[in-house]
Amino acid sequence: MDASLFIPALLLLIACGAYIFWPQRRTAPPVEKSRLDYLRERRDVIYENLRDLNFEFRAGKYPEDDYLRQRASLETEAAGVLTEMDSLGV
Repeated sequence: MDASLFIPALLLLIACGAYIFWPQRRTAPPVEKSRLDYLRERRDVIYENLRDLNFEFRAGKYPEDDYLRQRASLETEAAGVLTEMDSLGV
C-alpha cells in the first residue's frame, strides 16, 4: 500500500475512533417530574388501555364477563387518577 494513502487513512481512522468513543462531559440534567406530570402520564396510559380493551373485545378476544371486569377496574383507576388531579387544582 502506498504511504501517501496509508497515513491519511490512519489519521482519519484515529479521528473517527476518538470522536465516537471519547466520553462526553455534558449530560442532560435529570428531569424532575411533579406529581401532576406523573398523573397525566398515568391517565393517558389508562385511556390507551381502555381503547385497546374495547378493540380487543370487539375483535372477539375477550369473553364479556372478563371484559366487563377489566373495564370496571380501569374505569375505577381512571376515576381515582382524575380525582387526585382535581385535588391538585388542574
